[in-house]
Amino acid sequence: MSEEEKRMLQQQLWNIANTLRGKMGADEFRDYILGFIFYKYLSEKMEIYANSLEDGLEYATVDDNTEEGLAIVEAVAEEAVAALGYTLKPSELFSNVAKRGNANEEGASSFILGDLETTLNNIEKSTMGTESQDDFDDLFSDMDLTSNKLGKTEKQKNELIAKVLGHLAKINFNLSDKKADVLGDAYEYLIGQFASGAGKKAGEFYTPQTVSTILAKLVTRDNGHAKGYLKSVYDPACGSGSLLLRVAKEVKEVAHFYGQELNRTTYNLARMNMILHDVNYKQFDIRQEDTLEHPQHGMDARFEAIVANPPFSSHWSANPLHMSDDRFSQYGKLAPKTKADFAFVQHMVHHLADNGTLAVVMPHGVLFRGAAEGHIRRYLIEERNLIDAVIGLPSNVFYGTSIPTCILVLKKCRTSPKDILFIDASAHFEKGKNQNNLRQEDVDKLITAYDKREFDDKYSYVASLEEVAENDYNLNIPRYVDTFEEEEPVNLDAIATQLQQLEQDMKGTDTTIADFCGQLGIKAPF
Repeated sequence: MSEEEKRMLQQQLWNIANTLRGKMGADEFRDYILGFIFYKYLSEKMEIYANSLEDGLEYATVDDNTEEGLAIVEAVAEEAVAALGYTLKPSELFSNVAKRGNANEEGASSFILGDLETTLNNIEKSTMGTESQDDFDDLFSDMDLTSNKLGKTEKQKNELIAKVLGHLAKINFNLSDKKADVLGDAYEYLIGQFASGAGKKAGEFYTPQTVSTILAKLVTRDNGHAKGYLKSVYDPACGSGSLLLRVAKEVKEVAHFYGQELNRTTYNLARMNMILHDVNYKQFDIRQEDTLEHPQHGMDARFEAIVANPPFSSHWSANPLHMSDDRFSQYGKLAPKTKADFAFVQHMVHHLADNGTLAVVMPHGVLFRGAAEGHIRRYLIEERNLIDAVIGLPSNVFYGTSIPTCILVLKKCRTSPKDILFIDASAHFEKGKNQNNLRQEDVDKLITAYDKREFDDKYSYVASLEEVAENDYNLNIPRYVDTFEEEEPVNLDAIATQLQQLEQDMKGTDTTIADFCGQLGIKAPF
């Protein structure tokens, strides 16, 4: 599929999404359209798999109400649950439900809401007691087919849903092409579109693609070259999972994806996103809980790559009991209750493998704030020597906030243990209507500077640990990267001559105006 065809598909899906919009907010109709797309994906994946089990089998045409059809369905189900993690009957396939919803024998719409709700529940039920149960549990819980926002009457709701399913049924997701992640790209596009219209809520589930790319490249670098393979990648505030999936695009293979997300709806979105990108249920482990208060992946878990865009300066308990937690105990102090930024950093450092790299987006305050944060920052540098690079990003590149941000890169085994690299990329961007954008050239420049690790006037600087200590472990980027632009000297004689000329011009204009006023018989305004 060409890039133009991909763009057309993305636009088609966005147009269908807007069919549902009505009185809903961006986050509400997002849940419906992404849920329906996911259901269509599962159906087509199921159909392709079932047809591959037996030559000549057309699974969608099998009548599961007959004894013979039921035998086929049961045989296929056992294989499908093991391979795909779920199963669907032929009558439950998206194409058949959409067909029933848009025309029966008389050409009128059939009532499908009940069938659709049962089908979505059956997908989850088919996983019960299996390895994939946690990955499908309550996956469609945000799709309320009884909501009055879909219509005042059951008939109106049914007509709207049938219409949406009918539009989606006409789109070919091209799932048979293993190399082209057409649907995955389209899904990412939709998530981005919803984020751009979701205001402050957008930051809860989506990191702008260019920022994701930078983070992904940073954690997959190995002495200036991209790694080919990652054993594991982890995001403790994974949102929609897009950042985890972006890391996978930078390497040939990621063996396992791990993530945790507090928001239930976003957690569902992350699991759907994984499956839609053809990540097998055995390869990902996404959990739902508060990462700082209730980490879900075990204290002994270690990950080769860690990426994150946690909520900026969020609140957490800062409970003194955390001082006995291995993640925080060695630092001597906890992050402030009203600013959990360093708590996230400490959590990630604990779970970082010895050969791993951590890249996290933070507000600039973590670079210079004092008190407990200053103490933790000093410990990370002086005692652990973990901070490898500090990178300043442009302001207004994130959804829901215009503040400038930075990226901290941390490693346990650093190749440059005697210094810290500072990069100021804050002036390198393209100004957008609502949001600033990092261009490909900006991303390339940043990654090249990270790889080269050398002085570049007004852009990058390598500070020795001694210099950082002299600055009292303050990492504020302007202390290290001088971006001051000297203004051109002012020629006062030329300015005086210009002012004299303006004075003469004004006198001439006043004379002309007075002449016009005299001809009109009115009083001059001066």
